[in-house]
Amino acid sequence: MQALLFGLIAALSWGLHDFCVRYVSQRTSIPTAIMTVLSSGAILICIASLIWGDWQDLNAYAVQMACLSGVFFSAGSYALYRAFAIGPVKLVAPITGSFPIMTVAISALQGQPVGLGHVIAIFVIVGAVGCVAIFSQERETTGASVIAVIWGILAASGFALTFAIGQEATRAGAELPVLVVTRAASILALLAAILLTSGRPALPSGRVLPVLFIMGALDMVALGLVLISGRLPNPEFASVSSSLFGLITVILAWLILKEKVAPLQWVSIAAAFAGIAYLAG
Repeated sequence: MQALLFGLIAALSWGLHDFCVRYVSQRTSIPTAIMTVLSSGAILICIASLIWGDWQDLNAYAVQMACLSGVFFSAGSYALYRAFAIGPVKLVAPITGSFPIMTVAISALQGQPVGLGHVIAIFVIVGAVGCVAIFSQERETTGASVIAVIWGILAASGFALTFAIGQEATRAGAELPVLVVTRAASILALLAAILLTSGRPALPSGRVLPVLFIMGALDMVALGLVLISGRLPNPEFASVSSSLFGLITVILAWLILKEKVAPLQWVSIAAAFAGIAYLAG
């Protein structure tokens, strides 16, 4: 139950984060935004780890797993943006949102018990999240669908491996120091990608910095809660419930921006939370 709650808080944090993306994406480049978000989140987790971190419990295995998790997080994030830049939301979102199924499959291979009822509920949740995108009334962008699907699969795989490997790292070592290592690896991996593709990272404008710092805090809280769930029973449930962040963004847009939500989207949202309620029962 606690892992499920952590995942829901992560979904709320990532939902708020993605809601802010609407503002930021119009005022700065995506690589610059991601780098600033990662860096600001790293500053916060470093401060927290210096105060409360048990660095003496950090071991070589946990460091290795944390580095892998961080690299996969950057790879997943990059693939996610590439997928949405190429293909329509209705095609890409259900694919990128399928990462909980992969996470649960990895957990099962690691020996974590997953009942049939839980598996059905997880498929209902993932399917409902995908239907919210499918029933969206947004205009579709044209693009190479096959390439978008490939990027979407890579994004989902990156996030699934991020959570599975990151939770293994927290089980093996201290939680806050593991998050520091994970975030440092993410930043280095993204920096290397930027240097290889565009030469050098650009600095964000001052008017978007406060929003980017808030996004960094939200992203760090969300990722931290999902990874820390590795020490809880059924840690894969944190990954499953965190996948609701897309629904949170839709609801926020409805509440704040007064954007319309189609009836079938409301049905899908209700189905997703019904699945969460079953997992919590």
